[in-house]
Amino acid sequence: AAETVKPRAFALRQSVPNPFHDGVTIGFDLPKQANVRIVVHDAAGRLVRVLASGAHEAGNHVVRWDGRDARGRRVPPGVYLCRMEAGEYRTTRTMTLIP
Repeated sequence: AAETVKPRAFALRQSVPNPFHDGVTIGFDLPKQANVRIVVHDAAGRLVRVLASGAHEAGNHVVRWDGRDARGRRVPPGVYLCRMEAGEYRTTRTMTLIP
């Protein structure tokens, strides 16, 4: 069996593809188990969608955002912020939704 290499640090990777049209994949790394919260905000700072919330094992993880809000409605094209919180780690990356 292959050894899985644990990430050395918390990280929120750049979303792929970016810019995107139909959906975007967001990778994140955890060096140890942590309660993780990954959310999408619009440019005005309003919460659009929660992509992950709760305990995650150490390792490399992926979440996907389909460009919809919490009610399942398509959001308008524009710049969105993806925020990750895990333990003391906090970071934000931008993603651009194109028509």
